[in-house]
Amino acid sequence: MTVAPRAEAPEPSILHVDMDAFFVSVELLRRPELRGHPVVVGGTGDRGVVAAASYEARAYGIHSAMPSTRARRQCPHAVFLPGDHAHYGEVSARVMEIFRSYTPLVEPISLDEAFLDVRAARRLHGSGVEIAHELRQQVADHEGLTCSVGVAPVKFLAKLASEAAKPHASLEGTRAGHGVVVIEVGHELAFLHPLPVQALWGVGPATLTRLERLGVRTVGDLAEMPLDTVIGTLGAASGRHLHALAHGIDPRAVVPDQAPKSIGHEETFARDHHHAADLQRELLRMADAVASRLRRHHLAGRTVTLKVRFGDFRTITRSSTLPGPVDSSNTIGRAARTLLDGVDPAPGVRLLGVSVSQLVDGGTRQLRLDEADGPDWDGAEQAVDAIRARFGASAVVPAALAGPDGIRVKRRGDQQWGPDDRASGPTRPAD
Repeated sequence: MTVAPRAEAPEPSILHVDMDAFFVSVELLRRPELRGHPVVVGGTGDRGVVAAASYEARAYGIHSAMPSTRARRQCPHAVFLPGDHAHYGEVSARVMEIFRSYTPLVEPISLDEAFLDVRAARRLHGSGVEIAHELRQQVADHEGLTCSVGVAPVKFLAKLASEAAKPHASLEGTRAGHGVVVIEVGHELAFLHPLPVQALWGVGPATLTRLERLGVRTVGDLAEMPLDTVIGTLGAASGRHLHALAHGIDPRAVVPDQAPKSIGHEETFARDHHHAADLQRELLRMADAVASRLRRHHLAGRTVTLKVRFGDFRTITRSSTLPGPVDSSNTIGRAARTLLDGVDPAPGVRLLGVSVSQLVDGGTRQLRLDEADGPDWDGAEQAVDAIRARFGASAVVPAALAGPDGIRVKRRGDQQWGPDDRASGPTRPAD
């Protein structure tokens, strides 16, 4: 008699890895004397926002995107450090390489988190759970950092599992998390249904209000609702999406190396700008930086977008779609300036941004007829790129960016969390 081999039970193989208080943890490697103290990284000025907070600071209710002034009120004895986006990017790149040493299917979500699909890596590295524990050890050994890992059959459950694996902050001290949380195949709904419905991707304040009117409080409540009722309340796309998630259904694959949809820069000013001439100089810095990044990634784009936020937080955007894709700071700056000419800065401009979208491979860009007899901007900017690659971003700049205070070049991550209008370095409360 032949006995059929017993089929292996499916194993959860989607990982979500989330670094613990990443920006703060990287800073503490450089400033170990601050360990155990409430530490906040972000914009240290009055218009700054929190990028990350240590668990000691989180115990006081401080969280990312909170205004720095409010964070100071909630924890006056916290240490505030200006963000260093370039350094965090370097550390992130090394961490992502550790992930890719286990599988090529790595989908970075931000500098400090990524999804991994390890199904094809199990024969070499073991189960998803074993890989999760190995990853944590590798990151700790090579970078001195900790991370939390969720392991599940699908992406959004892996993300929820990594949140459940995190350390916990309290005024009595930081309590270590599980490090790795696993949602086994067949146990998805037991984990998911008791959670508050706002744990689902796509349930923001407005959607939550609508669901609460139906008596929906938990994910399980939503799963029990008829699909037609959910669609009638939220619309077809959102209703179907959330109803599927409530049943643990998420068909999205882990997609490595996703192409960016846009490249841009924006900056919050320490003081409102009221004059067009000042804004035009800032616009030139941003156009130069955006074009440089496009060329570095071999991309070009057709749509230039201007973003303006006034002092009262009113925000407008203006866009212009060009005849063909561009990667020239001259062309991008000219298009953005035309858009800016239609904006009255008199009320005071708090934030300015420039971005380029509808991106294509820069190698496919064709010379337009109106460019044929003009200056050789392509050759000039290629020369600029080569000089900057060798001598640094400030080696060659448009003349308008050089002034009595030195050269002001826009770098990726500058002012990402608001202006640092205090002295650079850690800021501590006055004695």
